[in-house]
Amino acid sequence: MNASNLIRIAWKAIALNKMRTFLTMLGIIIGVGSVITMLSIGEGSKQGIREQISTMGTNMITIRPGAQNIGGIRMDNSSQRFTIADVNALEEESTLLSYISPMVSSNGQAINGSNNWPTQITGVYPDYIHIRKLTVSSGSMFDNSFEGLNSKVCILGQTVVDNLFAAGVNPIGKTIRFKNIPLQVIGVLEKKGENAAGQDQDNLILAPFFTVQKRIMGITHISSIVASAVSEEQSPQAVEETREILRQSQKLRANDADNFRIFSMEELIQTSSSTSEMLTILLVVIAGISLLIGGIGIMNIMYVSVKERTREIGLRMAVGGKSSDILLQFLTEAIFISVSGGLIGVTLGLASSFAVSHFLQWPIVITTYSIVISFLVCVFTGIFFGWYPARKASNLDPIEALRYE
Repeated sequence: MNASNLIRIAWKAIALNKMRTFLTMLGIIIGVGSVITMLSIGEGSKQGIREQISTMGTNMITIRPGAQNIGGIRMDNSSQRFTIADVNALEEESTLLSYISPMVSSNGQAINGSNNWPTQITGVYPDYIHIRKLTVSSGSMFDNSFEGLNSKVCILGQTVVDNLFAAGVNPIGKTIRFKNIPLQVIGVLEKKGENAAGQDQDNLILAPFFTVQKRIMGITHISSIVASAVSEEQSPQAVEETREILRQSQKLRANDADNFRIFSMEELIQTSSSTSEMLTILLVVIAGISLLIGGIGIMNIMYVSVKERTREIGLRMAVGGKSSDILLQFLTEAIFISVSGGLIGVTLGLASSFAVSHFLQWPIVITTYSIVISFLVCVFTGIFFGWYPARKASNLDPIEALRYE
């Protein structure tokens, strides 16, 4: 029996029971659609995380004081702090860091006349805006001179501007107060919006490092150091170089553990992406259960079809039909059902993905492999679950089949 006859006979058999066929395909349709939608959301989530983190600088490196081993026991050493000497060592010896800045921060109320707003002021070097990929939209950045790093000036984020100044008022040249220290506004940062964690990236004030360290916080140490590797590809080497320089600067012996911690954005991206990937896998497994249920539905309906058409099978075999023809006939019906359900499922998955993006404003990325894999699994399901009933039909005894009522 040629392929065209097999398809024609399969179509006629399916067309006789349209509703039953549709209900059988429903599990396949939902399964394929769900797999494509879940993978699209998962891939969109990973891409969204990477894009959000990239706004902070994908080659950014953060160094903080950390734990160390004392007598073989790892314990926190809160008294260990960085100093300007550590920053100077990095500036003088590093070859893989393009920008370096110490950082100190303090929370408090920014005040302008009768307006006040809770925010965070961060003392940094001017290179900080290059490390964090910030842009001064109006005004200018303070300079890196001794006078510049000790001057009472500041750069405001857009959220602070909106809450301290009336609409339309240019804050440049105005004076605000933070913990009773007057600061002249010399610049406004370009709006960045929320980050991946939902935090407002525009609710900040940048000020010269020594102004915040000495005048506002009254300390001599550094909370952390931020730097930027010369390229994202060289971030791992830059991390190792930074570790070696700081170990020498901190005068650590060869068997001493690091008393600081170094974080790179690549590590954060990998951690966030792996978390998102695990969630995607879980959702796909759940969606895949629908495919399994759909396959069981195909097996069930093919068993029913074999029972209903036992006399027809006997008649075909009595007039010379081969067992292989009967096998292919029922297998073609099963594949036809699964492929048709798969095509509808792909359409449903694509439509659902775009609906999620449009109505829920979630990022989606539809990949070719998600469509191809889900469709191939669908075809395999039809073959796997349709083969046994088809084989049973092909093994029927023609005489017994003709006697079947």
